[in-house]
Amino acid sequence: MKPQRILVVGAGHVGLYAALRLSRKLSSREAEVIIVDPQPHMTYQPFLPEAAAGNISPRHAVVPLRRELKRCKIVAGEVTKVAHTAKTATVQPYVGPALEIEYDHIIVAPGSVSRTLPIPGLRENGVGFKTIGEAIYLRNHVLERLDVAASTTDPAVRSRALTFVFIGGGYAGIEALAEMEDMVRDAINRYYPELTPKDTRWVLIEAAKRILPEVGPEMGAYTVTQLTKRGIDVRLDTRLESCVDGVVKASDGDEFPSDTIVWTAGVKPSPMIEATDFPRSQRGAITCLPTLQVVDGDRIVEGAWSAGDCASVPDITGTPDVNGQLPFCSPSAQHAVRQAKRAADNIRNVIRGREVRPYRHKHVGSVASLGLHKGVAHVYGVKLRGWPAWMMHRTYHMSRIPSTNRKVRVIADWTLALFLRREVVPLGSLHTPREAFDEAAASTPPRS
Repeated sequence: MKPQRILVVGAGHVGLYAALRLSRKLSSREAEVIIVDPQPHMTYQPFLPEAAAGNISPRHAVVPLRRELKRCKIVAGEVTKVAHTAKTATVQPYVGPALEIEYDHIIVAPGSVSRTLPIPGLRENGVGFKTIGEAIYLRNHVLERLDVAASTTDPAVRSRALTFVFIGGGYAGIEALAEMEDMVRDAINRYYPELTPKDTRWVLIEAAKRILPEVGPEMGAYTVTQLTKRGIDVRLDTRLESCVDGVVKASDGDEFPSDTIVWTAGVKPSPMIEATDFPRSQRGAITCLPTLQVVDGDRIVEGAWSAGDCASVPDITGTPDVNGQLPFCSPSAQHAVRQAKRAADNIRNVIRGREVRPYRHKHVGSVASLGLHKGVAHVYGVKLRGWPAWMMHRTYHMSRIPSTNRKVRVIADWTLALFLRREVVPLGSLHTPREAFDEAAASTPPRS
């Protein structure tokens, strides 16, 4: 019998774990697994704040696909079209003509992208915090602002350089803000005698009336209190109205310049799914059954599966609303990893002629880091804060990052940090690697 071809679109939490499980649970005689992604690695996003703050090496927050998926075929490219009626996907590699890949089953899991708003100046002056490149850029940019502030005699330039604005009070925003403030405070105290931590200004703008809703109102209020004690200006029920030329204008009427504007105000399904013929929900996510099968109304789309941030998956452990509708699983890594395994097992069951099973996972709670030795947690009804919550945060994510190789490397980074000072060297030239060579070449006189 010809092996079934399984195409996995996206190498995030869902894609990597699903491909890994399929390659382990199915023999080469049963299935061929192909995974497509523009990046040659999976980014473990919960470690982005620590990578940005220098607690771990950025390379250790990503998992190389070819190292982990040795039994899968890796295609480095972007899926530009999926025609499920013909069961074909069009892939554009880095170089060369597009490829047409036929398949028997497809897992659509390109994940999500930053959910931005048409705010004047945001595109030109803001930076997101979803990729390892953005984390590296933010680290180098913030450290360069310290050098600018320490070198200038202009109070306005110094104030602008030392004003850091974060938009969004979810996990990404709070953890990034807390880790970066920790790093800057440590750097100033150790290496910048021209500056003091009081010279810096940290502003968090959140449109809702609370932050970190996943850990509950009590832990969210505790987080606000702790951030405020550190001198961070937390503005709830406030919106960013404009940031043209780096001048931040908030809905509360305040206005001030800043060189650093970080946008972490939510995510939306990847626009890649718009190039498919799969049904989508009002929020733009692919509609699924609890079994992770794509569904169009009452009709199951045979051979199509989805999970993670780009899928609307009913949470069968939730409480139905007044219309009898179940809530949907939240776009979190906790669900994505488990959905990936269930989708892989269900595909295996279909190939072997067995029944598929629904995805069932009751949300156990959440943990968040607030910087070194600080955190909040609400797990199985137990509320923790401070050092215990921070330890739980690290322990949980250490157990979840794929591969023993990455676990060992991250533990080594944390262990070295106990004895060595944090690295605070900005490497801004990484973002413009040809600039020095271009200037040198431009200054070379032409041959006579």
